[in-house]
Amino acid sequence: MTLTGALAGLGAGLGCWLVVAWFAARRPRLDDRLAPYLRVPARPATPPAGGPGPRTPLGTVERLLAPVMADAVRLVERLSSPTADLAARLARAGRSQSVEQFRAEQVVAAVLGTGAGLAAALVLAAGGRVGPAAGGLLVAVGALTGFVLRDVLLSHQVRRRCEQILLELPTVAELLALAVAAGEGAAGAVERVCAVGDGALAGELRRVVADTRAGAPLAEALERMADRVGVPALSRFTEAVVVAVERGTPLADVLRAQATDVREASRRELMELGGRKEVAMMVPVVFLILPVTVVFAVFPGLTALRLDL
Repeated sequence: MTLTGALAGLGAGLGCWLVVAWFAARRPRLDDRLAPYLRVPARPATPPAGGPGPRTPLGTVERLLAPVMADAVRLVERLSSPTADLAARLARAGRSQSVEQFRAEQVVAAVLGTGAGLAAALVLAAGGRVGPAAGGLLVAVGALTGFVLRDVLLSHQVRRRCEQILLELPTVAELLALAVAAGEGAAGAVERVCAVGDGALAGELRRVVADTRAGAPLAEALERMADRVGVPALSRFTEAVVVAVERGTPLADVLRAQATDVREASRRELMELGGRKEVAMMVPVVFLILPVTVVFAVFPGLTALRLDL
């Protein structure tokens, strides 16, 4: 049996298994059968006054691919991070999309990576550089790269937003202290800072104001913000503010102290980062610059010795 025949048999078997798995996944479950009898059906959307919109080929393609996309999203949900963890990461990144929408983006990224890997495999196979096994491995690597890259980009967005909130926290704390010292209450100071501020932390404070206007206590709204953002410095800040509000401690002094603590923490992190960079800079110095310097220092002496001999 040749390698091509084995790969063809493996591909045929995998295709048959995928077809059987697809039909098994589309079989209605017991929950889906009982749902119409246990839930109130949603009212159909009211069509616009101008009648139905124009039918486009893209809408038809979307309707045709909707079941396949739903199956792919369920598969990604099994392979990827848990739903609760992903929802928390989306909230920390400041994104308003749902978990299902992000799963769909992961599927699209995997499809694009598969297409890129397939195109590269075909180009290399046309030049006789790769075989069928290497081409299939390249396609799989492309799909995995597209799938992982979307998650890596989300992690990068989370990290950048946390850094931005950490940079904005001392300024916002001092603004709150000025508003409290001018006679505003805690809730009024938050509203005033939201009105004049802009940035990631100001956006989170706007959500705090919205929660308080909806009836939630200020302490509870601040704790929700700390849990949603997930920055330790912001958690300590909100905890100090909540304790000051509940116990009647002078809030302006607490806010100024928190701003000073955050700036000191940022300064320590910069010093630690500088120390790590300094150690990393020793690698090119020891392995590149120092050997070249030794060669330049020793080579004239060796040349002089050879001339004397």
